[in-house]
Amino acid sequence: MSEEAEKRVASGQAWSDFCRRLEAIGQVVLNTELAGTPIDQAEGYRYLSRLTRIALEMHLEEADTDFPGFYAASHPTAKIGADNPDNIYMNASISGARRYRITGKRNSVPILSFGTKANRYAIDGTMASTGELDSADMQFGPDGSFEIIVSKDKANGNWLPLAEDSSMLLVRQTFLDRDNEEPAKIKIEAIDPPRPTPVPLTPEKLEQGFQRAAAFVEGTAKTFLRWTDMLVGEQLNKLETVDQTMFYKAGGDPTIFYLHGYWKLAPGEALVIETPVPECTFWNFQVDNIWFESLDYRHHKVHVNKHSAKLNPDGSVTIVLADKDPGYGNWVDKAGHDQGTMLLRWTSAKEHPVPKTKVVKIDG
Repeated sequence: MSEEAEKRVASGQAWSDFCRRLEAIGQVVLNTELAGTPIDQAEGYRYLSRLTRIALEMHLEEADTDFPGFYAASHPTAKIGADNPDNIYMNASISGARRYRITGKRNSVPILSFGTKANRYAIDGTMASTGELDSADMQFGPDGSFEIIVSKDKANGNWLPLAEDSSMLLVRQTFLDRDNEEPAKIKIEAIDPPRPTPVPLTPEKLEQGFQRAAAFVEGTAKTFLRWTDMLVGEQLNKLETVDQTMFYKAGGDPTIFYLHGYWKLAPGEALVIETPVPECTFWNFQVDNIWFESLDYRHHKVHVNKHSAKLNPDGSVTIVLADKDPGYGNWVDKAGHDQGTMLLRWTSAKEHPVPKTKVVKIDG
């Protein structure tokens, strides 16, 4: 296998195979009837390029489970699965055959969670949880410092379970007021690594990285497009996905209740969302494109959360999705889109109210 890989890399065949597979994955966008507008089509191909960047970080640059490092599988310019604009995501490649130590300092981030996952996006679109640890259940030093042992066998203190098929560690930092809250500082290392430094890149590892990266791009794109197709048929301008099974199988946080929907509005229309607000540590609403990417929250007001929302006198909240601010409720910007997906999260909520929605005219 090693000699064959050397020949394929030396001849350029490994690179050509990778490029051709990426080209073929473009059919995911080309064959999608939902992508019927220029912005949806352009964002679809950009989405594949973003997934490629993520996949190369995951399966090539940060693939060594003996020397793991954190990378971001979702951030402002690369996004997966209705990424939360209020989150910092940190991912690391791990192995069920090892033990790891996470150290850090919490600082002022309100919600901090750790999970180990069996990442099977490239195979069947799942990312099953193999262990979870929430900051509410952790021990911290007086200065906010902490240590977590990640292992199959239970450890004293903060322990994050690991399973034989665990392949990814995911950290979520969730903010209420991101401009004024300080992110946690976090590091990860393998306990007793087999060698002092990583093994240099080999042709075999390069080819395997390319193959796995391409499989991840294809599997991830198809997974969330299936979600979009489902929501168009069942949740048009509604937020009623009370069955959480599918979302947890795809790697959702078990402390979060996810209400996904699909929105589609004609010019001059707005979607009005009204809901009670339960007792919870966090909630937010966000608007996404058809590819399950949050819209550009760097330059548009595309989400609202527990801190930023203005509540009604009775404690409920009204959210209005529209081209422009109608002057009532909490306006969320369509950012030049006329359709897409959307998500309302309740985190650690005692109840999970289902919002009422209606389409209204706001012009003329």
